[in-house]
Amino acid sequence: MRTFVAGLLVMGYGVAALYFARFWRDTSDRLFLFFAAAFALLAAQRAILATRDVLPDAPIGPTWLYVVRLAAFVLILIAIVDKNRGRTPPH
Repeated sequence: MRTFVAGLLVMGYGVAALYFARFWRDTSDRLFLFFAAAFALLAAQRAILATRDVLPDAPIGPTWLYVVRLAAFVLILIAIVDKNRGRTPPH
């Protein structure tokens, strides 16, 4: 059951990454590109974590998996800051 739920999470993150990539292609807004990359990282992290449950002798440690997750969340924060940067307040 645990592997099934992990697969659902990987699929969900992957679908979100594809939607954001499509929105980026249509609008050329960098916010969508950052979000697509972040969700792709989250999908990869979950996929590796799921294979670690099946293959316990995986060469990648759990610390690196959470560094990947941290990188995804930092990308989301960068996207938000980048989107709001450069806006001038109304006069």
